[in-house]
Amino acid sequence: MTPATKRFLGVRTMALVALFAAAACGPTASPTPSRGTQSPSPPATPSRPVASPTTALSPTSTPTPLDLARLAVTLQPFATVPGGPLAFTAPADGSGRLFVAAQDGTVWVIDDGRRLAAPLLDVSSLITTGGERGLLGIAVHPRFPQDPRVFVDYTNRSGDSVIASYRLDPADANRLDPSSRVQLLVVGQPYANHNGGALAFGPDGDLYISLGDGGGGGDPQGNGQRLDTTLAKILRIDVDHASNGRAYAIPAGNPFTGDPLAHPEIWLYGLRNPWRMSFDRETGDLWIGDVGQGAWEEVDVARAGKAGLDFGWNRMEGAHCYSPREGCDQSGLTMPVTEYGHPEGCVVIGGPVYRGTVYPAFRGAYLFADYCSGQLYAIDAATNGPTPPVKVGTTGEGLAAFGEDETGEVYAANLDGTISKVILSSR
Repeated sequence: MTPATKRFLGVRTMALVALFAAAACGPTASPTPSRGTQSPSPPATPSRPVASPTTALSPTSTPTPLDLARLAVTLQPFATVPGGPLAFTAPADGSGRLFVAAQDGTVWVIDDGRRLAAPLLDVSSLITTGGERGLLGIAVHPRFPQDPRVFVDYTNRSGDSVIASYRLDPADANRLDPSSRVQLLVVGQPYANHNGGALAFGPDGDLYISLGDGGGGGDPQGNGQRLDTTLAKILRIDVDHASNGRAYAIPAGNPFTGDPLAHPEIWLYGLRNPWRMSFDRETGDLWIGDVGQGAWEEVDVARAGKAGLDFGWNRMEGAHCYSPREGCDQSGLTMPVTEYGHPEGCVVIGGPVYRGTVYPAFRGAYLFADYCSGQLYAIDAATNGPTPPVKVGTTGEGLAAFGEDETGEVYAANLDGTISKVILSSR
């Protein structure tokens, strides 16, 4: 167990830290045979024209170099959400609302700084919670409310990862109809940790799903470098069509559809525990905070349209050999854009690229944090790396997620229930 982890023994959220960061100490649960509902299958032909994965919003102006040495980031308390908030989404419907998912299985609506009295959704009866399990991710369909679906990622009663959708109640804009549930995907989890759990819609309109390596110390099943499992991957699926007996289709351009031994859903691989991820709303780049093993925390980026990238786990931990410890084969790997060592923290919390309008001097700054130390970081999103992260502020331990509102302003969630506005200022 790392020194950073030990420092936080006794706090309410220690269970989550231990499972995130202490995998180097050994497995946290007895292994069971890896299983999942998917089986390798030939690529599906979507019934709609599918947007190219290179589709992205055009920059509104020529970017100027960022002076991150001047950036100071602070958190301003905004609202309170019970149950351990750890994922955000914002409907693009002009309402200004935030939907906040909590680990206990509830989803709450924040409207103008006020949490509504009743939850948008409550799936607590369907889930296993505690540690790294629970309701872990949420995403709103990009055509919401014309397409009134909200997607969630949770750990079911068997400990497996489930991706499901729910529809807005036509009689209540602040409630999802529990009876509308459609289960898209189930992925077997051999251990209790490293579930990933982030969901995000890309500029292509497809749903991206993050999954960890299945847990245990050091990826004992070798899932990071295998394509016959969806663990340790980012998946990409078309949720607007069903195909081949699935409640979704395989988008054109997925990189492994021609491999009969690979899962056609796979978009990226070689990830240990991609806990939080986000798309740059201006460029379409996908940013991933990948929680490390015992020494290094890393941030990875897949530039718009780049599919099939291998981020190296478990050959590499960050930019360093892991197995073997020296002389590992780095050919064909995509290195992190930035990293930091465990003397500075123990769990990276990936954030967004700032594209709001309130702080124009810092548009294009990628923001992230460490759960244990409370350190806030930034790098220039235009960098090709590797680049050292810039320390831009501190907060208390327990920051679990960042999110954006409809306009691109940034918020943060702490597992103690505090939802904060992220304030960017010059120093």
